[in-house]
Amino acid sequence: MTPFTTLPKIPTELEELQDHPGSRSKGTYRIALLIPLCGSAGLWAPSCISSAQVAVEELNKSGGVDGRKVQLIMIDAAMEASISIEEIVNDLIVTGSIDAIVGMHISAIRQRLSKVVRQRIPYVYTPLYEGGESTAGLFAIGETPQEQLGPSMALIQSQYRPKSWALIGNDYVWPRTSHLFAKSKLREMSVDLAYEQYVPFGSRNIAQYVAEIAASKAEAVLISLVGQDAIAFNRAFGSAGLHNHMVRLSCAVEENGLLAAGSRNSKRLFAASSYFAALPTEANAAFKERYFGLHGEQAPALNAIGQSTYEGVHFLAGLMQGHANVWRDHCVSDALPVIHRSGRKDLSSNRSERPPVYLARADGLKFEVIKEF
Repeated sequence: MTPFTTLPKIPTELEELQDHPGSRSKGTYRIALLIPLCGSAGLWAPSCISSAQVAVEELNKSGGVDGRKVQLIMIDAAMEASISIEEIVNDLIVTGSIDAIVGMHISAIRQRLSKVVRQRIPYVYTPLYEGGESTAGLFAIGETPQEQLGPSMALIQSQYRPKSWALIGNDYVWPRTSHLFAKSKLREMSVDLAYEQYVPFGSRNIAQYVAEIAASKAEAVLISLVGQDAIAFNRAFGSAGLHNHMVRLSCAVEENGLLAAGSRNSKRLFAASSYFAALPTEANAAFKERYFGLHGEQAPALNAIGQSTYEGVHFLAGLMQGHANVWRDHCVSDALPVIHRSGRKDLSSNRSERPPVYLARADGLKFEVIKEF
């Protein structure tokens, strides 16, 4: 299996790493994999870990990063985590215990860490996000609301012609920014906004919000809830039978969330993403072969969130191979060309070469890709 270090007990394991500040000279390239291990987004952890391990396995078979064998160090980056992510990351950087960060976590964590990392090591941020990240040395490679929401909302509006939409999301920067864009899109299409709500992580009042949406008489709902909150919402939505007169769209519901919600609660549910497990591309076929070859057929379900860590590790390797001396002065919006492997397609980080976004419809317990944008 791929070398993998876990840091579940801080400061015990942190002290062990601090005892070996010269780890870089031993030839190991240590990547801190920041992912949520608990809370609402914790269900993504298994697929994120498994996907990143595939990338490490591939890199170590081809010389690693800068000729050094790659190792992952896992750190809990959940909002609900009891540790101080800023202190942990800063200590690891100061002691020379990590060489880079690949982060799959919410934007609120990214904003906090950007003030801590400060170009000392490269930081690759992998999931979909609200856009606009321009911090030097921080490379946000995920898709933005303009890429996901714009064409998807337009297609649903043209096909189903809902008279009004409801918006619901967790209370942090990505849902709020996404909904600002969604509201501008509704105005552009001359469609009413019937309901808008932001809820805390782990809310126990999901059924109440579903009832409020039903009372709003909206005919379409944009769901910007993450992880377990999205699952709870879709279960309540399905139990209330709202799919009979309302369509759902989400940019964050993926294969794990679909499985957990259940097929009876996923009728007329659409998802917009740059990756689905069913994506019919050569790059995805090759990725799936390596993924299941390493982890077996019972591996965690492939999804966009997991694939992003695979791509993030490879993006980091490409960044170090092509721009090891200049990465501190750039971010992904600079169009710094980084050639890297992906589960979607072989691509460069140039903004003009962004990968396509797909709209998929839930079909039982899987997604069927119906449109490429």
